[in-house]
Order: sequence, then C-alpha cells, then structure tokens
Amino acid sequence: MMIMEEGRFCQWNVIRSLLAIVQWWAFNVTVIIMNKWIFQKLDFTYPLSVSCIHFVCSSIGAYVAIKVLKVKPLIQVDPGDRWRRIFPISLVFCINIVLGNVSLRYIPVSFMQTIKSFTPATTVILQWLVWRKYFDWRIWASLVPIVGGILLTSVTELSFNMFGFSAALLGCLATSTKTILAESLLHGYKFDSINTVYYMAPFATMILAVPALLLEGPGVAVWLQTHPSVFSSLVIIFSSGVMAFCLNFSIFYVIHSTTAVTFNVAGNLKVAVAVLISWLIFRNPISALNAVGCAVTLGGCTFYGYVSHFLSQQSPGTPRTPRTPRNRTEMLPLVNDKLDDKRGLEEEEGETVTLNQ
Repeated sequence: MMIMEEGRFCQWNVIRSLLAIVQWWAFNVTVIIMNKWIFQKLDFTYPLSVSCIHFVCSSIGAYVAIKVLKVKPLIQVDPGDRWRRIFPISLVFCINIVLGNVSLRYIPVSFMQTIKSFTPATTVILQWLVWRKYFDWRIWASLVPIVGGILLTSVTELSFNMFGFSAALLGCLATSTKTILAESLLHGYKFDSINTVYYMAPFATMILAVPALLLEGPGVAVWLQTHPSVFSSLVIIFSSGVMAFCLNFSIFYVIHSTTAVTFNVAGNLKVAVAVLISWLIFRNPISALNAVGCAVTLGGCTFYGYVSHFLSQQSPGTPRTPRTPRNRTEMLPLVNDKLDDKRGLEEEEGETVTLNQ
C-alpha cells in the first residue's frame, strides 16, 4: 500500500513539474511573440514605452499578489536598503529590459534569443575580470560551444542588424551585471520572483517614465491619432504587460517544482520553442548554418548548466569554486543584516532573484 502511495506521489511530482515547465514556456514565448508583434505588426516602434507599460503592470500585479491575494508573504526591507541595495539593481534591470525590447525591434526573435544565450559567458568573464573570481577549467571549456555557436549564428544571420545585435549583446552584459549585483547587494535577503518584482518594478517605472515620455511621447501621440485600430492595439500592448508579470509568477512556480538541472535544460528548450514558434509566425529566413549555430549555442548552455550544477554538488572535502568577492557597497552593513553564521546557510540554499523577459 505504501509503495503504491509513493508511486502516485512520484507521478504527481512529475506531472506537477511538467505543468510548471509548460506554463513557464507558454508565458515566456507569449511575451516574446507579443512584443515582436507590437513592434512589427502594430507598428508601435517604441521600446521604452512598451517596457514602461510592462513595469507598471508588473508593479500592480505584484502588489495585488502580495497585499490582496496573499500569494507570498512580503519580505520586509528597510527603506535605507531599498535605495542603497535595490535601486542600483533596479536601474540595471531596467536597462536590461529596455535593451531586450530594442533588440527585438530590429532583429528576429530567433537571433535575439540565441544571443541572449551568451549570458553565461558574459557572467563568467565579468566575474573573472572585475572580481578576479576563480573558475574551474570545466566551466571555461563549457563556454567554448556557446561562444562558437554565437559567432556562427551571427555570421550566417540573414536579417543581421548591427544596432539590434549590439543592443542584444549589451543586454547580456546587463543581465550578468544584474546577477552579480544581486549576489553582492542582496545578501541577507532571500527574494523570490514575486517580491523581487514588488520592489524593483516601481523603481524601474520611475527610472524609465521620464525618458520614455521625452524621447517617445510625441511619436506615441502621433501613433494614437493615425493608427487605424487604436483600441484593439492598446489591448494587445497592455495585455503584453500583464503577460510579463505572469511570466515572473510562473518562474516562481517552476523554480519550486523542478530541480536545478531540469530548470536549466527546460530553459534552453524554451529558447528552441520560442525560435520555432516565432519562425512559424513571422517567417524570418533562417539558413541551415544559422540553425546549426543556434543548436550548438543551446547545447553549450545545457552543458554549462550541467557542469555548474556538478561542481556545486561536490562533497564537502572537495575544493569548491570560491564565491564572488563582495564589493565596496557591501562593506556598508545592512540595517537588518543576518548574523554571519546564518548567512553561510542562506548562501548554500541560494538567493533567488529572477526577472526574465
């Protein structure tokens, strides 16, 4: 009887993990396709405004999820830490999202998603150059197919645009910077994706609102006056904002329903699904060598994730890769900082700070 119950429990865990991955894929691909549709089909070529709408919707959604629906308890952050710790990360996060939308305006989804897969390499290189962090040789080896795949994809891309390519590449750098800053600045706080949105989205809205109004306001006003179907287009634009918040909510669910290895593999398969669906919808030309470059890149990302997980699971007696050294900002004590002996345990469990686009 107990064996049957254990079997049913394992089956339910597998089903729950699959459902979590599928809904994560669905929201992620929907956001990407909707953004591309907004830029290409609705002729709403204003990435700052689209990003700002996403931040507003995410701010409202996170407030409702935490304050009204009580989905997650609010993680209390001292007001001083909000400005010293969360605001800098929000600034980089804002730049990251804007660069992603800018690249999406100028290059195909398939190319943009492949370039975003370069993020592990930029993270390792940035930590090695700036923080002098040591990495096992197997980590460096796993980056070779990622870099090679990106080079092959870029050289053979039929719809190559230097501005869009540069924005996507800078977006990878911004993502890596955000990850490293989160590790350095948010120690002592264990954020899930919903609390992260709750604190960062309002800051991002505040940062982006004025530039969006000054740089794109006149163009948006003309678009509102001249577009043939304004109402239905606005519904799509604001719906993409709602989907962007749902994506962050789905990330929280999938992280708690899968293992680290499964999450890594599913993330790379998600890119492949996004590339396939975008090609079916927008029919952007993809050469055979371009597809090979994309596959090599995704394979490299999967291998990198496996190596990283393997090294993190080494036995206590095995030398482990040291953490990124703290920066000067971290020398300032948190108002509600944890004791050092508790911090070690928290770092082992990991600090989840996830905001994807």
